[in-house]
Amino acid sequence: MWSRRQGRLRPTVCGVEELRRRRREQEAALRKARREQQLVSKRLLREDVPEEAGEGCVAAILGEAEVQQFLRQAQRGTEEKEREGALVSLRRGLQHPETQQTFIQLEGSMRTLVGLLTSNQALLQLEAARCLHELSHSEHSTIAEACLPATSYLLTYLSGHSPDFIELCLYTLGNLIVESEAVRRQLLPQGIVPALAACIQSPHVAVLEALGYALSQLLQAKEAPEKIIPSILASTLPQHMLQMLQPGPKLNPGVAVEFAWCLHYIICSQVSNPLLIGHGALSTLGLLLLDLAGAVQRTEDAGLELLACPVLRCLSNLLTEAAVETVGGQMQLRDERVVAALFILLQFFFQKQPSLLPEGLWLLNNLTANSPSFCTSLLSLDLIEPLLQLLPVSNVVSVMVLTVLCNVAEKGPAYCQRLWPGSLLPALLHTLAFSDTEVVGQSLELLHLLFLYQPEAVQVFLQQSGLQALERHQEEAQLQDRVYALQQIALQG
Repeated sequence: MWSRRQGRLRPTVCGVEELRRRRREQEAALRKARREQQLVSKRLLREDVPEEAGEGCVAAILGEAEVQQFLRQAQRGTEEKEREGALVSLRRGLQHPETQQTFIQLEGSMRTLVGLLTSNQALLQLEAARCLHELSHSEHSTIAEACLPATSYLLTYLSGHSPDFIELCLYTLGNLIVESEAVRRQLLPQGIVPALAACIQSPHVAVLEALGYALSQLLQAKEAPEKIIPSILASTLPQHMLQMLQPGPKLNPGVAVEFAWCLHYIICSQVSNPLLIGHGALSTLGLLLLDLAGAVQRTEDAGLELLACPVLRCLSNLLTEAAVETVGGQMQLRDERVVAALFILLQFFFQKQPSLLPEGLWLLNNLTANSPSFCTSLLSLDLIEPLLQLLPVSNVVSVMVLTVLCNVAEKGPAYCQRLWPGSLLPALLHTLAFSDTEVVGQSLELLHLLFLYQPEAVQVFLQQSGLQALERHQEEAQLQDRVYALQQIALQG
């Protein structure tokens, strides 16, 4: 980020290294903001319950007497059908927050429900688990903590034989984990990480998707970097997650989305990214990027961005690791393939999902920041014009586009010479008319690099009323030093 200097900035003082340092400060701030973004949500499997499909009425809120009655019938009914029906009625009532509060305040209610969960009758177990699932979807942490006595049983049932029951237990645990530190504190020593590692070998897609959800909830806990992620990295989970992200006929989009977010949270924790790189995370994600680019060319499916977003974030953050160099962390792909695939996705986002453009541009920034070969690919594929076309989208996108162009320009005279022809200068003169300080600041930085490495740019800049464009910002505190430096270069040039 540009920092205000004392006194006037002379043209000879602000060289390429200083420009690079300032930009790296800005990137560090952006990375920090990106790491702090989280995706917290809860899942509800209610639509999977067949009884609701034919019901035209909404379940009623239950009072204390009705909750007691249904629990009594479920526990002591003479026929299994009667007991199961009582639990179905209770579950429907638990769709309402008011009934949930009544339930947890009723003495012995959770003990009774746990007793039914652990009974030897499969249908009663399933309905009791569904009741717990309704409770787990509550937004109140008190309700999550009231479910604490059931969590160890839910964990045990992950090693069962019914895929549907395992899926239900995983989603319920995922909902409870994200809400309550007390739940996490109880489940960690009871072996939730080994239990999840065992589930990941399931052949059932629904189980794997539920597992990815539960794991992503666990990884978002505030104590995850210290208390959870180290044990996950020590397990077989990372290797299996990367297998789930391998492109090919076995790739399931729903499962891949869940595990891509899991990987994102692990990478953002920065606990041991070199380990992930050593497991082949860069090459796997790079190949998946190519696969996604091919997919958007074949289909109009708007769901592709759900996977593209975490994949782009994972790659972007991994590329900032020093270990990328030490383990030969090129993506084992030709530079042009990666850049071409990224631009296919950027064009898709531009048309279908503009909010994801910064994600793709952030990856392009990290690819080009320290790599002349990726900058060469950008130029050889004639991608500067498509990049400039993104400038009007938003201020955030403009800053990222200009930052990528600065990455190219700072590589030296040969790169600036190839940047210079075309519509670059008109685009920069246009961005100098922006009111956003960050956009103008990045434009000034790019102009400074062009002036340093492409002297003829100065004369063209003057001919196109560049000094008048600069004068607009000479009184702005954050910009005036840089404006003055460029004015001096232009007048001396």
